[in-house]
Amino acid sequence: MGQKINPLGFRLGTTQSHHSLWFAQPKNYSESLQEDEKIRDCIKNYVQKNMRISSGVEGIARIKIQKRIDLIQVIIYMGFPKLLIEGKPRRIEELQIKVQKKLNCMNGKLNIAITRIANPYGHPNILAEFIAGQLKNRVSFRKAMKKAIELTEQAGTKGVQVQIAGRIDGKEIARVEWIREGRVPLQTIRAKIDYCSYTVRTIYGVLGIKIWIFVNEE
Repeated sequence: MGQKINPLGFRLGTTQSHHSLWFAQPKNYSESLQEDEKIRDCIKNYVQKNMRISSGVEGIARIKIQKRIDLIQVIIYMGFPKLLIEGKPRRIEELQIKVQKKLNCMNGKLNIAITRIANPYGHPNILAEFIAGQLKNRVSFRKAMKKAIELTEQAGTKGVQVQIAGRIDGKEIARVEWIREGRVPLQTIRAKIDYCSYTVRTIYGVLGIKIWIFVNEE
């Protein structure tokens, strides 16, 4: 059988860095980890509720968390920051208060910043959200995959692989369908590869989307 490994964990320390940067005593480690999860969930839920866009793309590529003794710095990398900034001028402050309420045990300050990504569709999370939106609207999975690959190529990547698994098109038996364009050298550690796995709930059941994007070689 093929031995699978997460492409991000495989490249840690070479082309990939951690999304959370902090140190903790072994006894406090699980608490800090749960805190990170709460922060990420709270931000995603807030963006989902305050989103006014038809395509269903939230545009959050990743959320980076850096913890110091008295400060938690959260950086949200977004493809479409207008979703969060427009409408209400105090959206980020409101989000900050919500996250702080969620972490009521917290002593230090919380600071949230938003960074814009130049090519949103060159990031697997945003691409997976786009495909999920298409599948929910009952677009044919092949059409959705091809459109996603077109968008990625426009973003200037070297290669992309998209995989959808589950009861595709509502068929009785679950299957895996995938499509690749360009090079995706998964075994080369110096190749910078972005990866994400995403779950989408359709009326037929749950589908899994996996995306590998070959950005460049160092």
